[in-house]
Amino acid sequence: MKKRYLILALIILSICSIFIGVKDISFFDIFNPDEVKLKVLLISRIPRLISIIVAGSSMSIAGLIMQQISRNKFVSPGTAATIDSAKLGILVSLMIFSSASPIQKMIVSFIFSLAGTFLFMKILKKIKFKNVIFIPLIGIMLGNIIDSITTFFAYKYNLVQSISSWLQGDFSLVIKGSYELMYLSIPLVIVAFLYANKFTVAGMGEDFSKNLGLNYNKVVNVGLIIVSLISSVVVITIGKIPFLGLIVPNIVTLYKGDNLKNSLYDTALLGAVFLLACDILGRLIIYPYEISIGLIVGVIGSAIFLYLLFRRNGNEA
Repeated sequence: MKKRYLILALIILSICSIFIGVKDISFFDIFNPDEVKLKVLLISRIPRLISIIVAGSSMSIAGLIMQQISRNKFVSPGTAATIDSAKLGILVSLMIFSSASPIQKMIVSFIFSLAGTFLFMKILKKIKFKNVIFIPLIGIMLGNIIDSITTFFAYKYNLVQSISSWLQGDFSLVIKGSYELMYLSIPLVIVAFLYANKFTVAGMGEDFSKNLGLNYNKVVNVGLIIVSLISSVVVITIGKIPFLGLIVPNIVTLYKGDNLKNSLYDTALLGAVFLLACDILGRLIIYPYEISIGLIVGVIGSAIFLYLLFRRNGNEA
């Protein structure tokens, strides 16, 4: 997997993303646009492109960190109850603050997503049978329990309509002034790069890490905080994007191995390329209408996930 091919694909898809939409904009309109087309570019198309790239890169890196510290290739924010806990946090923020700001929602969502992820990791430590498929199933079960609690309270307090917007990821509502919270993911990604070697060592196990002088608990906690914050920011801004943090890191590690520092750049690039390609596909299938990114990623991601699952079982056999 060559970085230059991923960068080239990202550039080509980014250009396509800017020009695809109900409002026709050609390449030459960039240099001499009318007022309406210029507003469409600056208010809608460019913010949407930035949010897709940031969300794709950050969620893929979050998945890679989760897989490394849990030592399981099928663990991700989506299968470790992180996303479902973040959604519960949003509901609680809506219940406590009737007109909660995005920052308030993000803070409450982060607290709940962190608590849910810590709970999953605690359960993981208690389980003796650490089968590669069994562990994410536990996370999915925990996530479904949390999701059921969210749905119950949403019905009870008549907030089903308010919370439903976070059930399915959607970039169609991303405009200038509604996506800037995504920028918080960038420093978190930088911290992930700085801790890359430590995450790699932590992925070798607690005893091995401590023998090498690594503060295992501190590194794991930093990783979980990064994952929880990224998940909260993406859920608040875009909504739930399934499989992204699961399949992209798996594809990259097939080519790059388990050294996190070597695979971080490729994971970030492939995550952005994959999400951008899915978004463009969602805009073209029933043009001029649009299919949500959550549905497109869910269909393609589930097919890739099944392939990875059967491939792993085939290798073990």
